[in-house]
Amino acid sequence: MTTDGHGAAATGRGGAPIRLVCLDVDGTLVGHSGDVAPAVWEAAARARAAGIRLAVCSGRPGFGVTRALAARIEPDGWHCFQNGASVLHLGSARSRSSVLPDEAVALLVERARRTGRALELYADGHYVTESELPLARRHAELLGLEFAPRPFASLGAPVVRAQWLLADAEVEAALAEPHPGLEVSPSIAPTVPGAVFVNLTRAGVDKGSAVRAIAEAYGVGLDAVMYVGDGYNDTPALRLVGWPVVMANAEAVARPFARTVVGHVDAAGAAEALALAVDSHRPRASGPAAA
Repeated sequence: MTTDGHGAAATGRGGAPIRLVCLDVDGTLVGHSGDVAPAVWEAAARARAAGIRLAVCSGRPGFGVTRALAARIEPDGWHCFQNGASVLHLGSARSRSSVLPDEAVALLVERARRTGRALELYADGHYVTESELPLARRHAELLGLEFAPRPFASLGAPVVRAQWLLADAEVEAALAEPHPGLEVSPSIAPTVPGAVFVNLTRAGVDKGSAVRAIAEAYGVGLDAVMYVGDGYNDTPALRLVGWPVVMANAEAVARPFARTVVGHVDAAGAAEALALAVDSHRPRASGPAAA
């Protein structure tokens, strides 16, 4: 169900073939089954064969099942994790990370202990939570990690991201609280209904800043970048690129930024987006004969 409000061929706003495709994970690559559809893997292989670079751009951390997914999407390339806080190159282990201010971390820890809400603190390669709530356990399962609550101080590495795990009823109050020095970006996952994940990164750090960094690393202009997403935390990147794509299941807040709408995540809509990117590299007929 691909639609293009501009009625144009699959090229960026400047007419450039698409050279980089950045893909959100939850609600874009991964639907209610918890797996990536075979059609998406096949489309990704065709895109790589066409010379298009692919990058996962997720709120999830760059370890556990998400790292394995990224390695299958593009094994020797740049990927965005932690909502832009971690920009990692899987082939060389290079990283571009943005550390949270110490005072912001202290505020979050105090608030979590006072309210009893589930808070997670993340480094590039691991995370910690003190919460034993069922939602914290479910999230560890989603990440493919052992659930082992322990003191926040045991993280032992710079904190690049924090995250609230909230039930729907908690979201309004949590978002109304001040988060000085931080970007606040809520998101949802189809595999965890009734939960909201509130990503907290350093001010100015989001998926948009990560996409810009990845494009610069590859020497690709933003007009030749496609971004595929479905949620609020995708909007900074959707606003930035030449070809913004949203899924049929996208949140209402993301839809106004889309140039193209593809199918539902459970119907492998991301495969449609990748096919558009490949199509942008095919020669176009021109002149009177094409009229």
